[in-house]
Amino acid sequence: MRIVVAGAGEVGTHLAKMLSLENHEMVIIDSDEERLQNLSASCDLLTLEGNVTSKNLLLEAGADKADLFIAVTPSDDTNIVAALIAKKLGAALTVVRVGNDELISRENRNMYQRLGIDSMVYPEKIASREVTNVLHQAGVTNIIDFSGGRLSMLAVRMERNAPIVGKTLEEAGGIYEMEYRAVAVLREGQTIIPRRDFSFEVNDLVYVVTNHAGIKAILKHSGNEWEEMHQVMILGGSHIGRLIAKDLGKRYRIKIFEANREKAYRLSDMFNNALIIHGDGTQIDLLVDEGLKNTDAFVAVTGDSEANILSCLLAKSMGVRHTVAEVEKLDYINLAERLGVTTIINKKLIAAAHIYRYTLSGTVSKIKHLTLTDAEALEFIVSPKSEIIRHPLNKTCFPEHAIIGGVVRGTEGFVATGETQIQPGDHVVVFAMPQAVNAVSNLFK
Repeated sequence: MRIVVAGAGEVGTHLAKMLSLENHEMVIIDSDEERLQNLSASCDLLTLEGNVTSKNLLLEAGADKADLFIAVTPSDDTNIVAALIAKKLGAALTVVRVGNDELISRENRNMYQRLGIDSMVYPEKIASREVTNVLHQAGVTNIIDFSGGRLSMLAVRMERNAPIVGKTLEEAGGIYEMEYRAVAVLREGQTIIPRRDFSFEVNDLVYVVTNHAGIKAILKHSGNEWEEMHQVMILGGSHIGRLIAKDLGKRYRIKIFEANREKAYRLSDMFNNALIIHGDGTQIDLLVDEGLKNTDAFVAVTGDSEANILSCLLAKSMGVRHTVAEVEKLDYINLAERLGVTTIINKKLIAAAHIYRYTLSGTVSKIKHLTLTDAEALEFIVSPKSEIIRHPLNKTCFPEHAIIGGVVRGTEGFVATGETQIQPGDHVVVFAMPQAVNAVSNLFK
C-alpha cells in the first residue's frame, strides 16, 4: 500500500512506527527537519521536509498515486487543505485528524465528504466515550465494547483477595465457571499472552474478553466489585472534559474545576446539570472543601500531563477509588500506571490506532490500541473466503503473538475456545501484538 502521512508529530510518528512493521511504501512530510531525521533513523520510510499543503511537495511525495493519505498535523485547517489537495491530485482515500467537534457534525461531515475527505477522526470524542464507558462500569480499569456491546474487553487489576491469584488458567477454569477469557496480562511493564499454565499474581492488570453476563464474574474473581457512583469531579474544561460532563451529567452529580476565569464563565453557560468551580484543581484545600472525600471518581483532563497525574494521586490519597488521567506525554504513561492512576487516556494513541485500521483489510471493523501495552484489540468480520473458517481454532495455525478472545454470531456474543469453529459473517475479537497484526489480518482476508 502507498501511504503518505502529512505531519511527523506524535500521532504521525506513532503511525509510522506501527506501519514500518509492514510492507508499505510510505512517505512522511513535515516542516521540522529534526523530527524527520529522528523518524528516518528509527523507521524504514522516506521523509520530505516542507509545507504539507504545497501541491508540488505532495506530488513529490506521491500523493497522486497514494492508496491512503493521512493528515495529522496539529492544525485542523492545514489537515483539511492538505487532504483536499491530495484528493484532487488522485489519492484514493483521505483521512484527517480534527480537534473541533463542529467539524464532525453530520452536516459538516457530509459536506467535507462531498469535497473529498473520506474520514475525519476526532480523538477527543473517542477518548470521552472511553472514559464514560469505564465510569459507567465502575470496578474496571478499561472497557472496550465490540458489536454494540455484545462482547467487551475489560481490564481488571488483580487484588490480594482475588480467588484466582496463584492459580493457573487451567486450574481457575476447573474451579470456577469462567464466562470470560484472559487474552493479555500487563505485569511490571511487560505484556504477556497467557496460556494454560500461566499463573495470576497480585497487581497483574488482566485484559479479558467477555459478554455482559461475564462482567460480574471477572470482577468477583479479580477481587473487585461493582460500585454505584453518585459524584464525579472533572479537572479541566477542555474538549474532553466538556464531552465527559455532557454524558455523565445525565446520571451523576458533576463538578468541573477550571483555572481560567473566562473559560469557567463560558462553561457555566453551557451546563445546567454541572457545577462549575473557578479555581486550581491541583490545590488540595479547594478539592477537600468541594467534597473530594465523598467523590466516587476523579477525572483530570487538562493539557498538562504532570498536573493530571499529580491531581489523580492527590485524589487517590484522599480515598477516591477511581481516577482517570489524560497523559499526552508518552514517556509518562507507564509511570502513571505504576503510581496507581486507575485509567489512562492518550489522544495521540487513540487517533493513531483509529487511522491504522484503514491500512488493514476491509474485514477490520474496529481497532483499539491498549494504552498501557504495545498491542491492539481488533474486531474482524469473517468473509466466506477467509482462511480462518477452514478448521476449529485448536487446529488453526494462529500467530504466536495473538489470541482470539470471543465471537459475535448474530445477536449472541460468546467466549472462544479451542473447539470454536469460526463461520462466515461472525465478528471475531482478537488481541494481537504489533508483529502479529498483519499475519492475523491475512487469516481473515
